[in-house]
Amino acid sequence: MTVNLEVDEGVGTIRLDRPPMNALDIATQDRLREVAEEASRREDVRAVVIWGGEKVFAAGADIKEMQVMDYEAMAVRARALQDSFTAVARIPKPVVAAVTGYALGGGCELALCADIRIAADDARLGQPEILLGLIPGAGGTQRLSRLVGPAKAKDLIFTGRMVKADEALTIGLVDKVVPAGEVYAQARAWAERLARGPALALRAAKEAVDAGLETDLETGLTIERNLFAGLFATEDRTTGMRSFVEEGPGKAKFR
Repeated sequence: MTVNLEVDEGVGTIRLDRPPMNALDIATQDRLREVAEEASRREDVRAVVIWGGEKVFAAGADIKEMQVMDYEAMAVRARALQDSFTAVARIPKPVVAAVTGYALGGGCELALCADIRIAADDARLGQPEILLGLIPGAGGTQRLSRLVGPAKAKDLIFTGRMVKADEALTIGLVDKVVPAGEVYAQARAWAERLARGPALALRAAKEAVDAGLETDLETGLTIERNLFAGLFATEDRTTGMRSFVEEGPGKAKFR
């Protein structure tokens, strides 16, 4: 399989495995959707790491496969392409991308689907589709602009240039830069910490932020209010408040 889900102590690692560059061909895209949906369903997965291995995250789409596709073929395929990445973005659990080597084109778009991105100090990210006479088609024009702002997104998309890890950190494309050998360990540590947290509250927090960003403030506040009130029906809320009163903050053990 070109994409696998490995689960250990509440952390699910979505591992891209299509050497040498983890090119995202159609079969890999479809497998990515299957794995993301599995991670969403499984109760033993409490947080997720997306990982391409020690050398490369994903260097983009399979250009040789795309080269033979005409308009009609891509018009049929484009929705499935986006749906594969959206399945990752909609995992209702904390998701971190552990970015090593290149995250270009579809690889960068996949990293954008995570909640945070931890990158190696020698990583390179970008949306080089313009150099092929194309634009990003797996969410890059939308998720990148929402993350770094329209001006910076247009710079990257218009020029197709790659950015080094330090610039990616400065513009907000990644959230943390660490030595290359520590990327997965640090991403996993983040995921492990949240895997021990209150699952329904984390799910509600992610939904409130993501859904709120797509609407006006008043509607966003309504989403937040309803999710907030709903958590008062959960066992985790009872556990968290009891622990706070009896033991102080930060000591609750959530089931």
